[in-house]
Amino acid sequence: MNIFDINDVNLFYSDFQALHNISLAIKTHEITAFIGPSGCGKSTLLKTLNRMNDLVDGCRIEGKVLLNGINIYKDMDVNILRKRVGMVFQKPNPFPMSIYDNIAYGPRIHGMTSKQQLDAIVEKSLRNAAIWEETKDRLKKNAMSLSGGQQQRLCIARALSVEPEVLLMDEPTSALDPISTSKIEELVTELKQMYTVVIVTHNMQQATRISDNTGFFLMGELVEYGKTEQIFSMPKDKRCEDYITGRFG
Repeated sequence: MNIFDINDVNLFYSDFQALHNISLAIKTHEITAFIGPSGCGKSTLLKTLNRMNDLVDGCRIEGKVLLNGINIYKDMDVNILRKRVGMVFQKPNPFPMSIYDNIAYGPRIHGMTSKQQLDAIVEKSLRNAAIWEETKDRLKKNAMSLSGGQQQRLCIARALSVEPEVLLMDEPTSALDPISTSKIEELVTELKQMYTVVIVTHNMQQATRISDNTGFFLMGELVEYGKTEQIFSMPKDKRCEDYITGRFG
């Protein structure tokens, strides 16, 4: 079953075309990786899935992006969309407030006031992001006191606190050390039981380790898309093969 259907998407920043005729389906409860050299459109496409590009002046989009069959650019309120489709960025960006308040922030915005319910959501989100044991005795401490890897897991917990259906991750481990990276990779693999994950990564080994499906992008085009195993072992397109074998990029 597909959660996202992307049909003939073209995206422009003023006169510059950043995406060309992108069509692909993203399956529910699977991890889909977008790979390709810098500036190839993978992060741009990721941001179209929760309309982050709306914030960029001069950005316009053609084509359709359907979330469970609903056109997110025509028939869905952007706040509802961002509740259903969460985002984790490249650099950890906790709010300068307590660990507890970072997680409770989203539910409070959506009208939740009960301390009992908020306590339960904070614990559940931190547990789901595999950081409860490290934070349960310091929930009132400033989130900025956590290490980089812990901050990134906190940001994942914050995204999970509003119970999204999809988690978008834009190079979530590129600023982290190898131990924190492997913790996040383990976490992402577990999260697909409950969520659909779409991840942009520069790290091809990461894509092979954790993703079910991979899309290879080049100069704003989706060159090849399929099962990760097939893309990395028997790519059909010569450009994809050259990138994977390190001949360019």
